Amino acid sequence: MSNAAVADKPVSTLQGATLPKWSPYAIAGGSIVVAVLIGLLGSLDSKIQWGLIAAILFVVGTYVIAARVEGSRQAKDRIATSLVWVAFLLAVVPLVSLLWTTIARGVKVLDIYFLTHSMGVVGDTEPGGGIYHAIIGSLEQVGLATLIGAPIGVLTAIYLVEYGQGKLSKAITFFVDVMTGIPSIVAGLFILSLMLMWDMQPFGFAGSCALAILMMPVVVRSTEEMLKLVPNELREASLALGIPKWRTILKVVLPTAIGGITTGIMLSVARIAGETAPVLLLVFGNPFINNDPFHGAQASLPLYIYQQFAQSAGSGAAYDRAWAASLTLIAFVMILNLVARGIARWKAPKTGR
Repeated sequence: MSNAAVADKPVSTLQGATLPKWSPYAIAGGSIVVAVLIGLLGSLDSKIQWGLIAAILFVVGTYVIAARVEGSRQAKDRIATSLVWVAFLLAVVPLVSLLWTTIARGVKVLDIYFLTHSMGVVGDTEPGGGIYHAIIGSLEQVGLATLIGAPIGVLTAIYLVEYGQGKLSKAITFFVDVMTGIPSIVAGLFILSLMLMWDMQPFGFAGSCALAILMMPVVVRSTEEMLKLVPNELREASLALGIPKWRTILKVVLPTAIGGITTGIMLSVARIAGETAPVLLLVFGNPFINNDPFHGAQASLPLYIYQQFAQSAGSGAAYDRAWAASLTLIAFVMILNLVARGIARWKAPKTGR
């Protein structure tokens, strides 16, 4: 082909002008600079206001610049992307700030002594003491709640997915939905009413019963969704071989969904580990070590944090102990989430040829 023919070849106009890849970063940097100037000139002391101004300037600036260079259609796409990033930062920044504050204030007294000693005869306003009694109480109460709530939740989900039909199934689904949204204090009041009827004193297992009530609907919902993801072809193949339905569920359905079921259970455990209201009503708290959850009052980490903050009046040794216990509770929940993710990856169906 000659040079003249190449020169006469029409140029495609489908590809319009586009912003460079670094443009979002430049717009974000400019928005931050302008927001800081506005904050300084306007005497805005709150950094939150600076951040909100920068977010608004970033979204507006992205739309205006993209509309002038790329057109209104591409500008709408970019503004949607900008809103997603702004929403992401608005969600992440408070979490990072909370975690940073907890770590910075919790490490002051968090050491081996703090983890291996109870309050004992130490006053709430005096230095010393620890959270060993609260750790024991939380582990026992959450463990017993899991032993009660997890099997009931899993079996209920199996019934709803594999057997449930008619009015009974609809009624169970309705009550599970209702239980998912009940406040934790309601579960505590229900167990407390039973304790008053039978003239019982506060003890750890009562708190476990309330926590199990809060845990069951979460387990039911998560397990139900995992069982629905199991392909029906696996069930049909097993039943076609003459295997009973109960054995199909036990040997085919549950092993296939075990990773997701375990993840749901672990996340529900993490959810109830931080409940305070039921424990405050039913367990009552105890500064001494009580290894028996069926007799006498017990402590727990959420209740310990609440009591220490209530006694600290914003400063002092109790204040430091409360932050250290909060850091311990966050670490406990984080470990549970990591274990859940590890089990889910370990038990995930293997892909490949």
